[in-house]
Amino acid sequence: MKKSLIALAMASAMVLSLAACGGSDAPAPETKAAGAETEAAAAADSGEGAVDTSNAEFTISIGHINAESDSWHQASLDFKEQVEKNSNGRIKVEVYPNSQLGSEVDMIASILQQGGCDLTFTGESMQTYQPDLGMIGMPYLIQSDEQMEKVLTGEVGKKLEGLMEESGMKVLGYFTRGPRYITSNRKIESVADCQNLLIRTPQSPMTVAAFEAIGAKPTPMALNEVFTSLNQGTIEAQENPYAMIQTQSFYEVQKYLIKTAHLRAWVYIAMGKAQFDALPEDLQQVVLDAGKHCQDYEHELFLANEAAYEKQLQEEGMEFIEVDTKEFADKMIAGVLPILTDSQKEIYEEISALA
Repeated sequence: MKKSLIALAMASAMVLSLAACGGSDAPAPETKAAGAETEAAAAADSGEGAVDTSNAEFTISIGHINAESDSWHQASLDFKEQVEKNSNGRIKVEVYPNSQLGSEVDMIASILQQGGCDLTFTGESMQTYQPDLGMIGMPYLIQSDEQMEKVLTGEVGKKLEGLMEESGMKVLGYFTRGPRYITSNRKIESVADCQNLLIRTPQSPMTVAAFEAIGAKPTPMALNEVFTSLNQGTIEAQENPYAMIQTQSFYEVQKYLIKTAHLRAWVYIAMGKAQFDALPEDLQQVVLDAGKHCQDYEHELFLANEAAYEKQLQEEGMEFIEVDTKEFADKMIAGVLPILTDSQKEIYEEISALA
């Protein structure tokens, strides 16, 4: 594990690749939770309550793709506080938001190669290393928060965490995400309206197949390129949860929010297994406890912010369009099922049974 500071020059030199989502500098909604985030960030910046880590034995570098206003970043600061305090300064935690260490895919590679990043938040992007983890991005597979909870805390969840570990990642917890919606400058009221729709998607075979199945033309690209591409008309649509639509300021360049709710997913708090195993047993427990603590902390922020983001997007002038989600689900699922492997189909059946 690296024990020295990561040079900013190295971070900026990393080649950006395609990832599922990202962050920006847009402000969070004016909610109680958002206010708590601002206070937490200010305290972290000022060093208030900080533990002396000048003689730290280990350094854990957290890299993520979201903005400082996002709940993922606030959870990162919570993790830092918990680990440094409960390790009595033996572990120093460095947090790099806003894709400073590269895209999600870049950071995964860095973690697995022990190249500078030790921990990030990821889910379906791990399919490069274990294809079955791509099932996290299966459209319309999870229909409710209750079903997601059953998945994450049950046997299927244990299986997926095992796959993460086999791929070189130690799971410390997870962050659930809100439903993903299409935003567009074209008014979409049915599947027929999606014909030849130029839409940005993550680089996920399942997502690409799903949107091809409704007649769209999915265009994978890095999220930090999406705003400009929408503004210039290179693409006309994208898809993400409320939080990303708001913090990426997509409402400035998109007229409509189409309530497809085509994906409910999550990301794991994922630390390199090699980096985790390099810690003494007592510090491993400190890290595990901090992972659970920041999971719970982030979930409170997420719940408070979700309703606020929806309201704010409407106030910003986006027109929300209700659609027949069954029509979209039938088409998307039919488009993805043929490309699933036998083991992916087994996971599909296990998760579907929990609906």
